[in-house]
Amino acid sequence: MGAGKSTVAELAARRLGWPIVDTDAEVEAATAKSVAEVFAERGEAGFRALESEAVAALAASPEPLIASVGGGAVLSLANREALRRAGTVVWLRATPLTLAGRVGDGDGRPLLAGGARGALERVLAEREALYMDVADVVIDVDGLSPEGVAEKLCESFG
Repeated sequence: MGAGKSTVAELAARRLGWPIVDTDAEVEAATAKSVAEVFAERGEAGFRALESEAVAALAASPEPLIASVGGGAVLSLANREALRRAGTVVWLRATPLTLAGRVGDGDGRPLLAGGARGALERVLAEREALYMDVADVVIDVDGLSPEGVAEKLCESFG
């Protein structure tokens, strides 16, 4: 949350001329509800099941695409395996301080209820090894503009 996945994915997709898939947007389209509403109605497990369907669908695409995948998708072994099969996985890494500055009070982000910085530190500690396990490329985004990150991302595809 706050690493710039959606913005950078959009910029990179434009540069490369590839379609873009955002797993959160796919969940919202499938349910006609916001991610926050899905969390409220179905809980995190219900959201994660829908997210896994979106990850499986993007991984099955025969065409190259840019995917913006929510950070919690790595919690599922099946998702990590699907992402590896799908192609190059890029982790947009940022410090909790940077992330907290970008997400503000966390409004509309269910996992940040009760304080963004502390929650981001907890989430990163929980997921960092999983991100490292699945990532082919790590881009440190602290201090970079979205355009600069998109440039580095596009360079990672050779």
